[in-house]
Amino acid sequence: MAPERNIVIVGGGIIGCTTAYFLTRHPSYNPLIHNIIILEASSIAAGASGKAGGLLALWAYPTSIVPLSYRLHKELADEHDGAKRWGYRTLKASSLSAKGKKYESENVLTASKGEDWNKLPKLMAGKHKSTRARVPDDLDWFDHESIQDYSEMGDESTTAQVHPYHFTTSMADLAAGAGASVVLGHVTEIDHAGDQGVKSVTYEDKITKESHTIAASDVILAAGPWTSRIYPKAPIEGTRAHSIVIEAETTPYAIFSEIELPKDFKGIRHGDRVSPEMYARPDGTVYACGEADDLTPLPNTADLVEVDDSRCQDVLDYVGSISKPLRTGKVIARQACYLPSVTRGNGPMIGETGVKGLLIAAGHTCWGIQNSCATGKLLSEFVFDGKAKSANIGGLDPRRVI
Repeated sequence: MAPERNIVIVGGGIIGCTTAYFLTRHPSYNPLIHNIIILEASSIAAGASGKAGGLLALWAYPTSIVPLSYRLHKELADEHDGAKRWGYRTLKASSLSAKGKKYESENVLTASKGEDWNKLPKLMAGKHKSTRARVPDDLDWFDHESIQDYSEMGDESTTAQVHPYHFTTSMADLAAGAGASVVLGHVTEIDHAGDQGVKSVTYEDKITKESHTIAASDVILAAGPWTSRIYPKAPIEGTRAHSIVIEAETTPYAIFSEIELPKDFKGIRHGDRVSPEMYARPDGTVYACGEADDLTPLPNTADLVEVDDSRCQDVLDYVGSISKPLRTGKVIARQACYLPSVTRGNGPMIGETGVKGLLIAAGHTCWGIQNSCATGKLLSEFVFDGKAKSANIGGLDPRRVI
């Protein structure tokens, strides 16, 4: 029988919740002797895990965990009716360049800063290949006269999607159904002094503001960009990104765009070209994300993230310049989140820190949803087997950069 364990997962985003799920599915897990707590500062999926695009792709990075995670996503969807529960489906991925047209909007931007568009690091330069093709007939939610070039990046065999908020909360619910628990509180200390490894975690209750200390045999740091606030040795930083969700009838495509803006575009904030991404969802909406920015520091918790409405309006005006359904659709969400990335070496970091019982899983950048399943699976192996078994992740060892 496996020894008793008190496992504390710090962070209720997609990494923490999938880790809890796979811990409860590990062959050695026994709810009678294994206590699993997800310790979250604000609410489940409050950060990027609830506001991301939810794209899954075999052409993502890093290649050491992408195939495993993509397969696990499919297996979870099959097992738990993911198509209905969290919007899992396959789709096509394409890139297009287009020339935008100016349309009058109710909210005309007034700032004119001439900034260059700061692309999100979804695609690694020179790593992904696309094939030029004719614009397919079913991609009918763009103004075809505006499209200048079109390429195929992936099809239904290599690309899929989930609704990130529904997927994250479902993972938390499924883990809770198998014995894990969720506690809302802000971590103030992790006791890991001496050679004995981690001993406890102290947190401030979100509601009562009272301080509590819980025993811990294993602590998993999965707090995204907040990981370095809890464990300063972790080279993690956060970059803000804005996005919107628009009600629109579309066909299943994930679109990476390069839009040339008209010179008379009112209130233009950026340079001549912008690169918003657009993901059609099965619920009759389109998720469109903007650029990255470092204009505001990371707040203490995810529920305090500042949303710049003018940057959300940027995204709407830009995608609307080449798509009638997007420019006339109802905007149902204007939001922002911080994407975690490592400042030294390649990310993400998954595994041991050098402190006994202290593991880390952070720095997943734009591919956190995609790589969440592999990360959770591998962490469950670190806890119960003492090492990663399902993939060779030596290149992601946190001890290389901590």
